[in-house]
Amino acid sequence: MMPIASSCRSRSSMGSMPRVCASEASAPGPEPEPDAVLPSAPPPTSASPSVSDVAMWSVVSIVDGDTLEVSGAEGDMTVRLIGVNAPEDGECLADEAAAALRELAAGPVVLLSDETDIDQYGRALRYVETPEGLDVGGELVRRGLAISRRYEPDTGRNDLYDALQADAVAAGVGTWAPDACGPAADQVSIEVDVRHDAAGDDNENLNDEWVRFTNTGGSAVDLDGWTVADESASHRYTFGGLALAPAASVTLFTGCGTDSKTERYWCNTGSAVWNNAGDTVFLRDPNGNNVVVHPYDG
Repeated sequence: MMPIASSCRSRSSMGSMPRVCASEASAPGPEPEPDAVLPSAPPPTSASPSVSDVAMWSVVSIVDGDTLEVSGAEGDMTVRLIGVNAPEDGECLADEAAAALRELAAGPVVLLSDETDIDQYGRALRYVETPEGLDVGGELVRRGLAISRRYEPDTGRNDLYDALQADAVAAGVGTWAPDACGPAADQVSIEVDVRHDAAGDDNENLNDEWVRFTNTGGSAVDLDGWTVADESASHRYTFGGLALAPAASVTLFTGCGTDSKTERYWCNTGSAVWNNAGDTVFLRDPNGNNVVVHPYDG
């Protein structure tokens, strides 16, 4: 089936918010206030059982911004927060996300399941709450230190997390600040088109899956060192030696090939990058700032 390519335009200027573009199926959010503050904390989730009904776990260590090791009556285990994804080690705000998780989980915690018990890496998939009912993953999203990430079938709280993320984007906090990782890109206007559903088996037809970036501004954009990412923890591509002239486009194919001024190849062998059910294209400057954020639906 031929998918409908979605597109959007994003402009970023020094001191302004990175624009989060909307796909054709969703409407753009409100423009942020210039001096927006951190959005309100999420209320305790009504889905949580009372503290007296659940076991408490002690946090032994923080692995990173979305993973922790705990100990309780049932033994020790590594827990991966459900429904969120924090920056990976070495990425912008990774240390801040880990520090926030350490702060939020400083005392005993409650662990709650969704559909899946253990992931492919042997980690327990859990929502983590404080005894007072504060959703730790949701709080990380609210602060802009993690993104809402749907991992089917464990999506029980992602509507809440999506709403918290929309507030964080509007407030320009954490990763949504234009200068979160260093000086912001100046006067950049880039349009994004994505073909996320290749013909046939996506994993075998990698070069029929692509994302295209078009410079819709009046000046050339030096993309050397800029990074393309999806919502996952592993898919990252860095442009090298490429200046995008006004009205020029570059198409980044998932598979392998010969790079040129108009075509670049991720060479992500073995699997597709872009999720057919919905994903987000992030274009980040060399400092790690989100310049273009382009979500799309499946």
